[in-house]
Amino acid sequence: MNGKKVLFVSSELVPYLPENPVSLMSYEAPRMVNSNGGQIRIFMPRYGNINERRHQLHEVIRLSGMNLVINDMDMPLIIKVASIPKERIQVYFIDNDEYFKRKATFADSDGNLFPDNDERAIFFAKGVVETVKKLNWSPDIIHVHGWMASMVPLYLRKYYADEPLFSESRIVTSVYGKDFEGELDATMIDKIAFDGIDKEEVSVLSKPEYNNLLKVAVDHSDAVILAADDLSDDLKSHIDNLSVPVLPYVPLQEAEEAYTNFYNTEVLK
Repeated sequence: MNGKKVLFVSSELVPYLPENPVSLMSYEAPRMVNSNGGQIRIFMPRYGNINERRHQLHEVIRLSGMNLVINDMDMPLIIKVASIPKERIQVYFIDNDEYFKRKATFADSDGNLFPDNDERAIFFAKGVVETVKKLNWSPDIIHVHGWMASMVPLYLRKYYADEPLFSESRIVTSVYGKDFEGELDATMIDKIAFDGIDKEEVSVLSKPEYNNLLKVAVDHSDAVILAADDLSDDLKSHIDNLSVPVLPYVPLQEAEEAYTNFYNTEVLK
């Protein structure tokens, strides 16, 4: 991985959110690349339950100030940054008062999914790409973790298809076990179509539930990592039918060697 640039885009990340399979691997994978001589950037949403003072987040004025259009609405993009001290790893946070100020991640105190989670996912995807463009940083690999990041492969391949910065980038999606029950807003497919993306490309999102979000992500990826051993038969079958490299599930203690080999021999070949 020496000198290779890897962009990690994640729904969750320790130490900023509680430990779970997504947040833990979203920390471990960049640490692995960093320790093997790679260059990394990490992006995640700035949820309102992240303690900005404790983690020393601060706004990056030169990267903030842009408006992103989501479903015909202008939504201001705010970029914040912090460092994971013991690893000397910098993390970029995508923020917007309307989408991420609330003191929770994906659901309210009663466990109900936020009704705008679909727009939050679209905003996050666009925000990441626009910020990387401002950084003028061309990644060799873009590694996606978690369903809130699931629109990143689609938008890179369709909405930003002509962006030269990503023309050589290889997209890897890690697929985790089911993260939520129920569905996102039923009009999500229309909001994606507003951005000029053909509904046929995302027809499964006429029912925007967890497995279908991940199907859209892997359909627009160059490689897939199975990050759980309890995936649904439906999702496993969908991945089996893809003509891309797939890394089977490996436990965390074996991940460094497996991920590094997969990057080098399958993703970057």
